Amino acid sequence: MEYRKVGDSDLSVSVITFGAWAAGGWMWGGTEQTGAIDAIRASYELGVTSIDTAPIYGQGASEEIVGEAIKDLPRDKIQILTKYGMRWDLAKGDFGFKSQDNAGKPIDVYKYSGKESIIKECEDSLKRLGTDYIDLYQMHWPDITTPIEESMEAVLRLIEQGKIRQAGVSNYTAEQMQLAESVVKLASNQVPFSMLNQAINDSLVPYSLEHKKGILAYSPMERGLLTGKIKPGHQFAEGDHRAGYRFFKEQNIVQTSAFLEKLKPLADEKNASMGQLVIRWTIEQPGITAALVGARNAEQAIQNAKAIDITLSADELAFINEQIQTLELV
Repeated sequence: MEYRKVGDSDLSVSVITFGAWAAGGWMWGGTEQTGAIDAIRASYELGVTSIDTAPIYGQGASEEIVGEAIKDLPRDKIQILTKYGMRWDLAKGDFGFKSQDNAGKPIDVYKYSGKESIIKECEDSLKRLGTDYIDLYQMHWPDITTPIEESMEAVLRLIEQGKIRQAGVSNYTAEQMQLAESVVKLASNQVPFSMLNQAINDSLVPYSLEHKKGILAYSPMERGLLTGKIKPGHQFAEGDHRAGYRFFKEQNIVQTSAFLEKLKPLADEKNASMGQLVIRWTIEQPGITAALVGARNAEQAIQNAKAIDITLSADELAFINEQIQTLELV
């Protein structure tokens, strides 16, 4: 495995980081707890020491699964990345969307990052994770109802108390990061990035490189689309959010399938799966510290971790980028 410092902080993470959204089941058509725990442990055995989760993933379920998976592992060898600022148990802040919990009960999700809420969320996360500190604590989404400075003051207090090591954000613009940094030093920003979605290259990547901030790329597999396993006409399970997600429009699936066919000879030459090729490409991109990749079972986790064994030359990276340029997704 390879490890990189997150920005210029004292925190290092595995460049392939375990993304535990699907482990919580929520919005992914359910979960199988044993499979998720096995996936995290199998990842760890192959050097994937960093795990990214959030309270909203399964309304606590994902954090509990992570806590169970790591309870017998050496805590100082693991980096726990979790988040705050999405409440399903409190109608306060900026209304996000309507959803259902894992039992099918309707819930309203709010983006809320008031000071007292962050303090409470941190305590709840520590309990669920079975630990006394969080390595990277990230605001999940900007909350337009609370001044960023107020939220960051709460985070600063948690750092002073030793409950978190580093402050991060997620889904922030460069301007929002700058505002946050007037109060607390940020280590990173976690944002969507994939072969199909490179919007961050416009301003966020240049800002992060200039100011030495880490970028944690989430959805690098575009929620499974870039594995090549999702073909035109695919039917998603009940409760799977991908059915309404823009990249899964039929014409986009058709285009992506054709695009992946062009990359297949390169993957075959490397004796790699399409997913492994995609992961390796992602962590080779300018500014990207780590790629967050999920797995529902040990076998998937092992395949993801083994992407580290692939090497891509400058010419091969250029070839992939040329193919990406031909895409015209709607």
